[in-house]
Amino acid sequence: MSSSTSINADGVSEPFAAESVPLEAFSQGERFGTSFRHLSNFAGGDHVGVALEELAPGKESNPSHYHMLEEEHAYILEGALTLRLGARAYVMKAGDYVCFPAGQKVGHSLFNHTNEPCRYLIIGERDSNDVIVYPDSGRVSVRLTGEGYRKAATMDYWEGIDTTAAGTATPTARPQE
Repeated sequence: MSSSTSINADGVSEPFAAESVPLEAFSQGERFGTSFRHLSNFAGGDHVGVALEELAPGKESNPSHYHMLEEEHAYILEGALTLRLGARAYVMKAGDYVCFPAGQKVGHSLFNHTNEPCRYLIIGERDSNDVIVYPDSGRVSVRLTGEGYRKAATMDYWEGIDTTAAGTATPTARPQE
């Protein structure tokens, strides 16, 4: 087993201590930030994502969002936090669990309202075709293209299409040879 993966010389994923996985961190401004260990990546997994995350006091995990094709799960291991689920808020503590089914059009985010760090597991699918909607900003992220769009820039199906009868255009005469 190498220090960057749990895969042994025979290509087999072996058990490992979660604390041996490299710690990564993310932050954006004063509001957002978390530290995490990508357990599934370390184990060689690519269909299901599993991360051990720690949310510092006063931080939010990410902007409120929902997935059209991916299901997510959160299980609180230590501490407490506030789950923001649409217009509602729920205090979650160690032992609490929540599922965000794919296509559930209600944004979710996690906020640590306490003075202590909160540790939890995030488990989710890894669909390369997923579309993620951010209700607060109106952003729509298309994972397949790696691009984001404004939801307000939607178009009607027929917008911009000439719907006049086919074959009504006058053909151009062929030049003589």
